Amino acid sequence: MAEQNRAPLPHDFHPPVHAFTVESADIEPGGELGGAQVLKGGNVSPHLRWEGFPEGTKSFAVTCFDPDAPTGSGFWHWVLFDLPASVTELPAGAGSGKFEGLPAGAVHVRNDYGTQDFGGAAPPAGERHRYVFTVYAVDQEKLGPGADASPAVVGFNLRFHTLGRAQLIGEYEGPAS
Repeated sequence: MAEQNRAPLPHDFHPPVHAFTVESADIEPGGELGGAQVLKGGNVSPHLRWEGFPEGTKSFAVTCFDPDAPTGSGFWHWVLFDLPASVTELPAGAGSGKFEGLPAGAVHVRNDYGTQDFGGAAPPAGERHRYVFTVYAVDQEKLGPGADASPAVVGFNLRFHTLGRAQLIGEYEGPAS
């Protein structure tokens, strides 16, 4: 996929907010996603750790979005919110399987695969896509929507309750068929 043909990133249309840092033991910024983060590989949510979020943060949300998906509206791979403000790290796999390491009260909504967990990368054969992992610092302990909300409803609420945002982008190319 040529750079000039890539879709805008999900936050290009949102108001600017405090930027903070998110890192991963599994993903290098701009690097290739590992097999564990691929749908037909391990399908395991990556390790994420964040710092430098703004004062007044009461909770966090974590998402993974593919803006390059051939849908016209991108593809949501992960939507998680109501993480307590004391949680600044998720181990690999917290968003998948048995949700080990996920704090009580955290809420997953369905991704675009239709499941309430992390769904790994699966671009069409020969296409290189970006996977935007975003951590949002939220101004309230509970964002509002329930587990039956769509990613769009969660995004709408985040638009009005985000104090800060950190993002990490990994890439993956679908194997040639």
